[in-house]
Amino acid sequence: MKPKTTKVETTRKKKKGFLLRLYIAGQTPRSLAALVNLKRICSEHLDGKKYRLEVIDLVKHPQLAHEDEILAIPTLVRSLPVPIRKIIGDLSNLERVLVGLDPDGALQRGKLARV
Repeated sequence: MKPKTTKVETTRKKKKGFLLRLYIAGQTPRSLAALVNLKRICSEHLDGKKYRLEVIDLVKHPQLAHEDEILAIPTLVRSLPVPIRKIIGDLSNLERVLVGLDPDGALQRGKLARV
């Protein structure tokens, strides 16, 4: 007999790559820095990998902070692949961001190979 899989498990199996949500608060310097840094990191280190980036402005949509339990801003949430990871700050510390995005180190190994 085949084991039953729930809809959530089936959906997660189909999704490959990264699901990233950046929570910001309007056009503050730290929010803008986080967005610029994240776009740079994605283009340099996730190039060729599948990812989706959602930018959520909590000034416009404060109710969305509850979903990912956001306590500080800016915060980057990596929802996929599981487990969920959160990185707080302007994302200027590249090593910290890469470890948060990819704890097994594949992104860092790719970065070192390019140097």
